[in-house]
Amino acid sequence: MDLSELRVEIDKVDKQIVELFEKRMDIASQVADYKISTGKKVFDKEREDQKLRAVKELASSEFNKTGVEELFSHLMSMSRKLQYQKLASAGAAGNLPFIQIDSIDKASSRVCYQGAEGSYSEAAMKKYFGEEVNSFHVDTFRDAMAVLEDGSADYAVLPIENSTAGIVSEIYDLLTEYEHYIIGEEIIPIRHCLLGVPGTKLSDIKRVYSHPQSLMQSARFLSEHSHFEQISMKNNAFAARKVAQDKDKSQAAIASALAAKVYGLEILEEGINQADSNSTRFIIVTNRKVFLKDAHKVSICMEIPHEAGSLYHMMSHFIYNNLNMTKIESRPIEDKDWEYRFFIDFEGNLADSAVKNALRGLREEAKMLKILGNY
Repeated sequence: MDLSELRVEIDKVDKQIVELFEKRMDIASQVADYKISTGKKVFDKEREDQKLRAVKELASSEFNKTGVEELFSHLMSMSRKLQYQKLASAGAAGNLPFIQIDSIDKASSRVCYQGAEGSYSEAAMKKYFGEEVNSFHVDTFRDAMAVLEDGSADYAVLPIENSTAGIVSEIYDLLTEYEHYIIGEEIIPIRHCLLGVPGTKLSDIKRVYSHPQSLMQSARFLSEHSHFEQISMKNNAFAARKVAQDKDKSQAAIASALAAKVYGLEILEEGINQADSNSTRFIIVTNRKVFLKDAHKVSICMEIPHEAGSLYHMMSHFIYNNLNMTKIESRPIEDKDWEYRFFIDFEGNLADSAVKNALRGLREEAKMLKILGNY
């Protein structure tokens, strides 16, 4: 047979495959009806594993066995998506344990941020809550989570991602550890300045203090002054405060213009970070399971089975529900070598049926799923 004849034969087989696929999905729809009436779960891993072993044995070669396993894995995944959709249409999607609110009472809220006065975290807080916000600061990210937990603060403002340095991994880990939720975000442009006590000249400086990321982001400027000793601090504002308190012209800090204003320092050089588009994304976190009615981004974290194809099948829930995934990150799971927890952002609102449907499917098939917030 020549190529054109072979293609005709493939077309015939493909037509039969489509007919059989539609017949299979029709049966899957009937299965969904049964599960709706009985309250039975859609995902039955033991049954699916048993089925995959059985169909593999029907194939004639090792190559085909692998192909059949992959094919039927996809077929069963599509069957589940159809069943989840039918459950949602029948009103069996379930209610998510989050309460929709119209707005945040910013005027009477107590807010904490990590760092010190003059930090970028303070700037993000004031941009979100307003200049007159009732606020206080803490030393560490964990401290911020702790004051939310004990009720000393209603909200915390925390950096989660920088456009050049990447994610703040500690924040991701703390979001899984504490029962706190993201309700908003604020993006602050980062423009580092070299600060010194009034009257300081560049030639006076011997030591520069700042956060390690700020030192890295200002590497080009610092390389031009290689005699500067670079000393890491927990926070840029801490560095500015130290320079102000020591009143030593041989010391300088890399921090914001706001820090210069707060601590009475002089801006010796402005915009010393090399990336003009550098910005940091801050999240607004609360200990209540609430979301704003106009929220448009959902953040989740999940742990999945440590086996081939698991992540693909999880991602398919976004595809089948026409949801746009905007970000995915992974973090190692403590005490589980080479296993990872995934953090995902996607567009949507917890009140949307497509979001509810996707989350139902993810919750049934993931080992662990936590909604981190809708904002």
